[in-house]
Amino acid sequence: MRRSKGFSLIELLIVVAIILIIAAIAIPNLLRAKMAANESSAVGSLRTVNTAMTSYYSTYPTVGYAANLATLGPTAAVPCAATSANACLIDSALASGSKNGFSIAATGGNVVNGIAFNYYSTATPVTLHGTGDRSFCGFDDSVIRFDPSGAIVGSRNTCAGLTPIQ
Repeated sequence: MRRSKGFSLIELLIVVAIILIIAAIAIPNLLRAKMAANESSAVGSLRTVNTAMTSYYSTYPTVGYAANLATLGPTAAVPCAATSANACLIDSALASGSKNGFSIAATGGNVVNGIAFNYYSTATPVTLHGTGDRSFCGFDDSVIRFDPSGAIVGSRNTCAGLTPIQ
């Protein structure tokens, strides 16, 4: 009797089924881990915006806080030449308003005699429950807060009522 070498079709199907079961268990965990990483990046981005806004306010006291992220960002020139229009305080990826699955925004607030005395910043997932589950916000008190629903936090007052990140 001749004995064949290799695997039978049944053995191969069993191995493929085991691989699919392992993948079905692992993929949701990988997606949750990626969302957690995106949310951590969003919080880090808002911390960077807070620091940049404070530096901008100190550097340009006659302007106050920056009007938007682009104002905090780099110029086209290399090396970056800091001005009140492009302060070179954040990188171009953050200044573009989109980073790691989150839309990042910042605006200067109340203007009195041409000086912005406060600001407001947000980080909202581009795809809710895809790139992140929560949205984040902050303002001139430098505390980052989160909204567990992931909704866009529409105002500074709404942000003030949310839970701070520990």
